[in-house]
Amino acid sequence: MPKRSKELGALAVSKLTAPGLHAVGKVAGLALQISPSGSRSWILRVSVGGRRREIGLGAYPGVSLKDAHEKAQATRNEIAAGIDPVLARKEAASRLRADQAMELTFEAASKRFIKSKEAEWRNTKHGAQWRNTLAMYAYPQIGSLLVGHITRTHITEILEPIWLTKTETASRLRGRLEAILDWARVKGFRAEGVNPAAWRGNLDKILAAPKKTKRVRNHPALPIADMYAFMQTLRGMEGVSARCLEFTVLTAARSGEARGARWSEMDLKRGIWSIPAERMKAKKEHRVPLSSPAVEILKAIERTEGQDLVFPSPRSGSVLSDMALLELMRRQNLAATPHGFRSTFRDWAGEYTNYPRELAEVALAHIKSDATEAAYWRGDVLEKRRRLMADWAAFIATPPPSGDVIPINKTA
Repeated sequence: MPKRSKELGALAVSKLTAPGLHAVGKVAGLALQISPSGSRSWILRVSVGGRRREIGLGAYPGVSLKDAHEKAQATRNEIAAGIDPVLARKEAASRLRADQAMELTFEAASKRFIKSKEAEWRNTKHGAQWRNTLAMYAYPQIGSLLVGHITRTHITEILEPIWLTKTETASRLRGRLEAILDWARVKGFRAEGVNPAAWRGNLDKILAAPKKTKRVRNHPALPIADMYAFMQTLRGMEGVSARCLEFTVLTAARSGEARGARWSEMDLKRGIWSIPAERMKAKKEHRVPLSSPAVEILKAIERTEGQDLVFPSPRSGSVLSDMALLELMRRQNLAATPHGFRSTFRDWAGEYTNYPRELAEVALAHIKSDATEAAYWRGDVLEKRRRLMADWAAFIATPPPSGDVIPINKTA
């Protein structure tokens, strides 16, 4: 029979100082190990399947004598049940590492996916377009979620708010979400199963088919593809309303800001329109970099002495009414509003350019919503916005690549 060690109490254990192993009794094989440096830890010496094991149970006094007794007895019970505690710990650690390896957020997964695909994309702007769309619509909702935890509910919460109002953008976004989640599955970050962003047999059961979707907007916008034809028609029209609407489109300004524009706000030499805070929704002065076409509109206007309004009503000389611009569009049989051009501009910036989303938000004078946009607001980034507005002016003056231009009804 093996010799049983004398059981030591807590006080006796606390007085042990000599380096080496000190058996403490009660549970066979339990000992306090003291190193030459004086550090102390619990060791359980056991035999598992004919092999000698020394199993660490924690440092003393963090693990008290009572705790050491309980851990040692639990370990011996495992051995009696046919479990190797050392192997069990290794397996648990391996599972933990595997679980941690799958802890990739959706935003991180998106960035890795885009980086892996950019080399094969012919259009160098694709990467920026993906980033802008995801940053605008997906990251606020699921960016911080583990990619393995994303469900169909998350996807529909992203898509439903824009499915009827920005169908083209929403459909493209859905495809991007599906591609990223497929990548995550193949990489092992998601379990096998139906992709929550897949269309066939999944989202097609709860969302209207994009091709059959009727656009619904609080401020209906003209599709990006129709902008060239519309602008060609608009430039051929005469009158204050036509020039005001053209200026509104070129500057992506709110209708009221353009209709109330003053000559005293314009610096044609520098190409800057400074809208005072009292006329801005955000109650903050907004500087608009004017593209060459916008400046040409202003230079072509015959100014009236004593009149500070750039686009005064021909009848009253006061601010042009919003209905004047709306009626101009209705006469062209367009299901869009002047304010909707801001949405068209935003969609263009996100889908057709590699400009940061925050730059477009500042150009639209949207109230800052995060730290990045706040930084853009503080810096004003006027010259960067000048390039953005110049590109916008060039885009709406250039025929679509296919040459498929939809004619705009020119009847009055």
